[in-house]
Amino acid sequence: MMKYILTLPFLVSTLAFADDSAPAKGGNYTQLILMLGLALVFSYFILWRPEQRRRKAMQKQRESMKKGDRVTAMGMIGTISKIQENTIILKTCDGSKIEILKAAITDVQPSTTQESDEKTSES
Repeated sequence: MMKYILTLPFLVSTLAFADDSAPAKGGNYTQLILMLGLALVFSYFILWRPEQRRRKAMQKQRESMKKGDRVTAMGMIGTISKIQENTIILKTCDGSKIEILKAAITDVQPSTTQESDEKTSES
C-alpha cells in the first residue's frame, strides 16, 4: 500500500505535464526521417562496412590457400593435403585425413619453403 502512496506524486506530475509534451497535430516527419537516415548511415559505417572488409579478407585468404599450408577450421588444425572446388582435405598430426568445407576455414598459415622441403623429404 505504501508503494502506491509514494508513486501518487509522480503520477500527478506526469498528468500535469502530459499536455505540454503532446506532439503537434499534423505531424512533422522530416525530423523522424532525418534521425532514421542518420541511424542507417551510422550502422553502415559501424557494422556493415567492417564486416564486408573482414569477409573479403577471409575470401582472399581462402583463395590463396595451397597444398602444404597449415589451416584452422572449427578448432581443428591440419595441413592441406588436397584442394577441391568447395572442400579441402586436411591431414592431421596423427596422419588421418578429414574433408572440410572451405567456408569453415578460419585461419591460414602459409607454409614456408623450408617446411615444404622437409615434408617432401619425409614422403
